[in-house]
Amino acid sequence: MKVDLHVHTQESDGSLSVEEVINLAHASKVRILAITDHESTQGIAEAENLAKPLNIKIIPGVELLTSFKGQEVHLLGYFNDVNKPVLQKRLKEIRDQRTALAYEMVDCLKNSGLSLDWRDVMREVGAQGAVSKGHIMRAIYHRNSDYNQKSWQEIATYFRPGGVAYLPYLKHSFEDAVDLIFSCGGLPVVAHPGLQCDPQMIFELLAYRPIGLEVYYGYWERQSALISYYSGIADKFAILATGGSDFHGPFGPIKLGQMDIPLEGVDKLQKYLNK
Repeated sequence: MKVDLHVHTQESDGSLSVEEVINLAHASKVRILAITDHESTQGIAEAENLAKPLNIKIIPGVELLTSFKGQEVHLLGYFNDVNKPVLQKRLKEIRDQRTALAYEMVDCLKNSGLSLDWRDVMREVGAQGAVSKGHIMRAIYHRNSDYNQKSWQEIATYFRPGGVAYLPYLKHSFEDAVDLIFSCGGLPVVAHPGLQCDPQMIFELLAYRPIGLEVYYGYWERQSALISYYSGIADKFAILATGGSDFHGPFGPIKLGQMDIPLEGVDKLQKYLNK
């Protein structure tokens, strides 16, 4: 059975609508799908309605940008019900803060000599979610598509530590985010640990409270080795292991449903959410 527990739509920084994502999941024979937009759950209800007649199980989710010891940490939250006022209020606050930070990123890029305006970025935004570096990256790519072509890898360096537009979002602590997810009946899962600047940090993150770890992930340069490594860590220090494509659109090298995700972790996740 094909599973994908990390998928984005236009409700955050994905390039496809919710309907397009569901249709693609059906065409890709995905049977369990988690919509995990950044700081937004606005696409969940539509996804559930569209997926039901296609025999696709939707796991409601969200991806949160958090901070731990001055570094960004991405945290996935999976839920049975996302319609909790405390959750929705916090998500709205973070969306507003992240949009303000994205505006500062664009200023940094312009000051470094890159030809880019905020209106270019807004053309990439498909909903009322947070404006993020994903939208800015697509704006740079599209603005330069007819001349001075920049690769995705080159564009990404602008936003990494040391890059001209590296402005980490540090207003939502990892601990507070974990507590928020638990308080709303959800289960937190540390996202793509292999992308952390400090690989040893994962042990501290998993020690805070019993949470999950995203192991089966595609955007790692040493994919096979890192999956094996983090699988071992999950066995010892996490309550379950998940995985997904981190799908943002057809332009990415990892396709929706592409990752081979063991059903053991998926079953544990569903049992936890339905208890």
